[in-house]
Amino acid sequence: MISKGRILKNKMADSGLVHIMASHSPLSARLAEEAGYDGIWASGFELSALYGLADVSLISMTQHLDMTRAMAEQMNLPIVADIDTGFGNAVNVVYAVEQYERAGAAAIVIEDKSFPKVTSLVADGRQELLRIEEFQGKIDAARQTRKDPDFLIIARDEALIAGLGQEEALTRAAAYEEAGADMILIHSKKQTPEEVESFVNAWKGKVPIVVVPTAYPQMDSERILSLRKIKMVIYGNHALRAAVTAMKDVFARIKSDGGIHEVNKHIVPVEEIFRLQRMDVVKLQEKRFLR
Repeated sequence: MISKGRILKNKMADSGLVHIMASHSPLSARLAEEAGYDGIWASGFELSALYGLADVSLISMTQHLDMTRAMAEQMNLPIVADIDTGFGNAVNVVYAVEQYERAGAAAIVIEDKSFPKVTSLVADGRQELLRIEEFQGKIDAARQTRKDPDFLIIARDEALIAGLGQEEALTRAAAYEEAGADMILIHSKKQTPEEVESFVNAWKGKVPIVVVPTAYPQMDSERILSLRKIKMVIYGNHALRAAVTAMKDVFARIKSDGGIHEVNKHIVPVEEIFRLQRMDVVKLQEKRFLR
């Protein structure tokens, strides 16, 4: 059977760019699959928020791994697992790669921050990076641990986030490629795409680039493809933000209307939830097996 990592690689080769949607639950992953995305971003930020926690390494590997496994069991898309700093040092990375590969992930993204990390886009956040050599050890540990050679190891370069500039970002990216990373994720919190575009244009490495245009939404597919070196775009937190937007609106309308009589016309019927839960399968099983 072809692995999910190979499926993801084939999609990149065929289309030139894969679109990966963030998810924090099997339900959101199923909706992304139905919408036609190429893969799922098992987001640490979204899962942290689901627990009502800040994205500062508070959720455990077990919590994130369990949700990744649950998503893998409920839909067929490749999963790119956001494992932050790898939950510790290189020894922890060995265990994490074993577990995430076994859980059905197609790829991991590991970032070069110190543990505990602080989410990248928060204003005035503490952004401390590891020594390059230490992060190379984490990449090497991941590379040597994976059983499937198509299981992607994506190194997340946070030099621009930390304010260290393009030269440092390029130096780190080259070192991570040398250590065995399959792709480089470059991140930026600038409000326009120019910083990332400058990095991509200056990149001389052979491995492709991943971008997460949360802060610079002007960077659409056409603009990404024109750079020719980017093969994956991750929509990093839109599932969560859309859910929060919808819930806030519906909750406020019910309160102001004094009931659900108005809002009921504007939300999906409960039958749609039954469909997403695959209640039709349960009914067939009941008919076949209950005696």
